[in-house]
Amino acid sequence: MAEAPVVNASPLIFLSRGNLLHLLRLLAETAVVPAVVAEEIARRGAEDVTARALRDNAWLQVRDTPAIPDSLRVWDLGEGESAVSWALAHPRAEAIVDDLAARRCAATLQIPVRGTLGLVLLAKRRGVIPSARNVLNQLRDSGMYLSDRVLNEALALVGE
Repeated sequence: MAEAPVVNASPLIFLSRGNLLHLLRLLAETAVVPAVVAEEIARRGAEDVTARALRDNAWLQVRDTPAIPDSLRVWDLGEGESAVSWALAHPRAEAIVDDLAARRCAATLQIPVRGTLGLVLLAKRRGVIPSARNVLNQLRDSGMYLSDRVLNEALALVGE
């Protein structure tokens, strides 16, 4: 059985802005948020939608951030991409990250990785949402960058 996924700041921010945090629960009942990610979100202010989500959802479990091993340090991902470090230390955990460099690093180190886009596609495949296009447009409207080309290629994967 897989461990709870570990999520970094940008998926948390986009999903909370879109009122879509529940999509993380498609992977497991809980999700791990490294402490450094929680601290980054807390700096946004107590009334920030993502800060409130972390405070109000016990299933988002803040955990100590593991030390970044040399195999990750060479990627220069920064503290915000600590989800990759957590997943490396917990081999059955999937990293939920949007940052391209972090995704490439995870793939190189054979760490299961998925982004916000992948969560939306999973939700569509499982029938949790009726339209991936509508959800992705909502996420784009709330600040998530997604090119038209990537959007259309992703939608084709789910028959939209």
